[in-house]
Amino acid sequence: MSSRGAINVLNIRFTAADLRRITLAPGPNDVMETVLSVRPQSGPWRSRRRINGRQSAQAGVLAELVRAEGFLPDFLVQPDCHDLASGIERIGQTPDAQLFADLSLVAGSSGTSRWFRQLAEGAAGARQTLMNDLRTCSTASLAPMMPRIRTAAAADRSLRAETLLRGGIDALLATLNVRWHWDPPTLRIPSRYTYEVELCGRGLLLIPSYYAVTPVLTYRPGDSTVLMYPMHRGDAPVTAADTLGPLLGRTRAAVLAALRDPATTTALAQRVGISLASVSGHTTVLRNAGLISTTRIGGAVLHALTPLGTALVEGDPAAR
Repeated sequence: MSSRGAINVLNIRFTAADLRRITLAPGPNDVMETVLSVRPQSGPWRSRRRINGRQSAQAGVLAELVRAEGFLPDFLVQPDCHDLASGIERIGQTPDAQLFADLSLVAGSSGTSRWFRQLAEGAAGARQTLMNDLRTCSTASLAPMMPRIRTAAAADRSLRAETLLRGGIDALLATLNVRWHWDPPTLRIPSRYTYEVELCGRGLLLIPSYYAVTPVLTYRPGDSTVLMYPMHRGDAPVTAADTLGPLLGRTRAAVLAALRDPATTTALAQRVGISLASVSGHTTVLRNAGLISTTRIGGAVLHALTPLGTALVEGDPAAR
């Protein structure tokens, strides 16, 4: 822990072997999105990332495990489980020793409930309550958001892939987040405390998260370390007024249809056969109408359909 007044940083140090073993997850992790959706949010993303006003009631016992700040129990992070059911089952099978070790870091000084203490002891009933509440929270609150989450994740993954192709590993690490700094061989991330993390040649698994507002780092003995990062959500429409009328027209419809696969401005101009300036004008209108999202990191720009834009394109036989 650093001294008061100092700038706190999470320093992740890479070896040459680590840089060769950086992998991108195929998409967000259902269990972790459920868990992180419960965490009280702060800052400018709060109103956009909260699920709804009933979240605290639907969270159940999760609310006692997921605090606004501080340690997130490692047993809740199941990066190898790509669906909710398998992730919850794996959590239910957490060894007693890991439960006790993880929960001892969460308990703090404010006291804990009877359920919390029973879970720390590995009690079967406490485990089952946690599993049930994870399912309830996901079904009631997260499931309706999943189409939006997966659309944002697809755009984020496309942007990361294109960044990697254009600039290599250095560009990928340098553009993960505007507040993070890639100072080879160290990725420096603002943090509540200062930590030094050596990857030791095991590599790094990058997982995009819709609900994370801060990085989530998980160490896995004998396997790659996991870094969940806030995915880039794209630009929001600047105004809701006068956006539907300008959408009429053959060229703009062609631009929208061409985004069935996310594309950069240059690629989009090539697909439709129009100038870059024309593409920029059409994408501005489409973005303001909520039909596409635009993600910017440095000089890279990626456009993708929103769920509304996808529904419009898929519902138009001429656009297929």
